[in-house]
Amino acid sequence: METLLVRLKPHDPRRGHVLKRYTYRGIKFHEERGWYRVEKPVADYLCAVRQVVTDQHSPLAFDVCTDDEAKSLDAREKEAGATRKAATDDIKVSAARTENAVTTEDLPEAAVASGGSRALDRKGRGK
Repeated sequence: METLLVRLKPHDPRRGHVLKRYTYRGIKFHEERGWYRVEKPVADYLCAVRQVVTDQHSPLAFDVCTDDEAKSLDAREKEAGATRKAATDDIKVSAARTENAVTTEDLPEAAVASGGSRALDRKGRGK
């Protein structure tokens, strides 16, 4: 009996990953749980499931991998998550520019963010 590892892709609405749980054949898949080992026919079905069922252009809902692929995927995600620096790391000073730097103090006082004055209609919108 061949098995594969599957998991719901991490929740990220910005990328279209909106599912947090999914049920198929009595197996409840939760995004926060991580990997599940399932039989090949179940994995074959899950590899075609979309985040939004009615939208064929929405991203796939599951990562379906072998053991080695899942380990490398986890290692890649861990490495990507470790790029953020902690407060205790040796962090170089980010020096501010002192010459040729334009700040808001350098702008003329009469500058209007909307581009100047316009005639306003009765609801306060420009015509």
